[in-house]
Amino acid sequence: MRKRILSLLLITVLVLSNISMVFANDATIISAQADAKKITIIHTNDTHARVKDSDGGFGFAKIATIVKETKENNPNTLVFDAGDTLHGMPIINISQGANAIKILNAVGYDFMTPGNHDYNYGQERLMELSEMAEFEMLSANILDSKGDYVFKPYEIKEIDGVKIGIFGLTTPETAYKTSPTNVEGLKFADAIEISKKMVEELKDKTDIIIALAHIGLDESSVITSKAIAENVDGIDIIIDGHSHTTLQNGLLVNDTLIAQTGDHGKNLGFVEIEIVDGQIAKKEARLMASADNADINADEEVANMIAGIDEENKPLLSKVVAKTDIYLDGVRENVRTKETNLGNLSADAVRSASGADVGFVNGGNIRIELNPGDITFDDVSKLFPFGNTITVIEMTGAEIIEALENSVAGYPAAQGGFLQVSGISFKFSKDREVGSRVYETKIGDQLIDTAEELAKKYTVAINDFLADGGDGYSVMKGKTVVGEIGTYEEVFAAYLNSNGTKGCEVSGRIVEAPVPVTTPEPAPEPTPAPVEETKEEIYIVVSGDVLWRIAQKYNTTWQALAEYNKLSNPHLIFVNQKIRIPVK
Repeated sequence: MRKRILSLLLITVLVLSNISMVFANDATIISAQADAKKITIIHTNDTHARVKDSDGGFGFAKIATIVKETKENNPNTLVFDAGDTLHGMPIINISQGANAIKILNAVGYDFMTPGNHDYNYGQERLMELSEMAEFEMLSANILDSKGDYVFKPYEIKEIDGVKIGIFGLTTPETAYKTSPTNVEGLKFADAIEISKKMVEELKDKTDIIIALAHIGLDESSVITSKAIAENVDGIDIIIDGHSHTTLQNGLLVNDTLIAQTGDHGKNLGFVEIEIVDGQIAKKEARLMASADNADINADEEVANMIAGIDEENKPLLSKVVAKTDIYLDGVRENVRTKETNLGNLSADAVRSASGADVGFVNGGNIRIELNPGDITFDDVSKLFPFGNTITVIEMTGAEIIEALENSVAGYPAAQGGFLQVSGISFKFSKDREVGSRVYETKIGDQLIDTAEELAKKYTVAINDFLADGGDGYSVMKGKTVVGEIGTYEEVFAAYLNSNGTKGCEVSGRIVEAPVPVTTPEPAPEPTPAPVEETKEEIYIVVSGDVLWRIAQKYNTTWQALAEYNKLSNPHLIFVNQKIRIPVK
């Protein structure tokens, strides 16, 4: 009996103990959820100075409203920009980026990493802009000639007790995706190796590691943010730019969440992070589309600032400089992959103004399409926003073909180095090995396929960006310069006024097609020996004739006569029978 009572007591204690443990675990979970710290990151990339909502995206006045409302709901909010922000549209270009910095300051950005196009005013100007900024510009892989950091490589930001390490990365393609003179003396270090170094430096000092990167996901790029995530452990989040990729809910690679918004402010990015006991419990990415949020009110302060800048620029930008009677195709994906009428017109304008044999305009320089009607200075400034001047150089036929090979090397991916052409036509095949894709190149009507033509020198009109080796055109760098003329926008407007759109239609200047397979002609049939024409006489049999005697008369044999006349019995012939006699 005592043993039974003791057993019952023991069972009761165990049950009560388990119940208390369940409640304790639930309490721990509830407590952990209550103690979770939520951090919000709002991010933009590749706005290319589209600061107004009329530019097709949110515009920075509406972004300012969203930032303020988000910070009211969650004070643990940071605002990032992943580059290509300070250049692109006349409202910003006129001030060489200063107006963009004013707007970003007013919105309340915390960090930015420079993109390749942020160098378009030159490195000295970018450093001046960084001094004007009330936010920090970060980049760990931009080094000067001594190997020192040009910008601050990283920052540790503490929010609500959570330490966040943010380091910057800029695409190595900046070396040729801005004019190379803009970055002369700078080195863009290996982004993977630099990322490993940053993680090693930050991992013991922070709870979260974020790469703010203008690197991108374009497969034709030298390095991608996906490659960084695959090769570097310890990066929690990459806020990305450069490739204009829209990641609706981010991309998870090797436990690294990559977030990117697309381009031109069409989307605003959000990354939500939950931290429990210093560890990331959850991280999620999402986009807010401008098209679905047109009713958001613009922040009054930022809207007034943009309106004031617009007003200052208006007299210059509203001037009509040309007209077009047709739609001119400058769609990004088109001018970077194929011949378009706007590409033809631009290249024709460049060649005409320079008097060169050949005119090239890189597709990345054509930034908008044009509808029929008036074209203002604002339009041509948007069309050619980089202020490039035209340079005429000498190139051999072989060097021109090498340039065309570079033009189509990334096809079918859209790339800024794809050339729109004038005075030249060519075919290429994507099925052939890169470097050997181009065939049937003609300058004027002359096929460039002989040693003489390949060695011959031609004048080629390009922009100063290409002449400095931009977009990978090292074949154009260092060539003899035989002339320099005005800017693209000036030359384009003048050509359109004097020539109109005549001759710009798509006409087979650039053709992607398989190389035709040439099958050898069949060997000629042997010519048969000439057959001698045979004539014949007719012999009428008389009484007493025999076939052998008739044959003897005609110098042949009775067998030959029998066969020729198909006689079934050559020994039996009849009076008046016709015997055909072959005569040569």
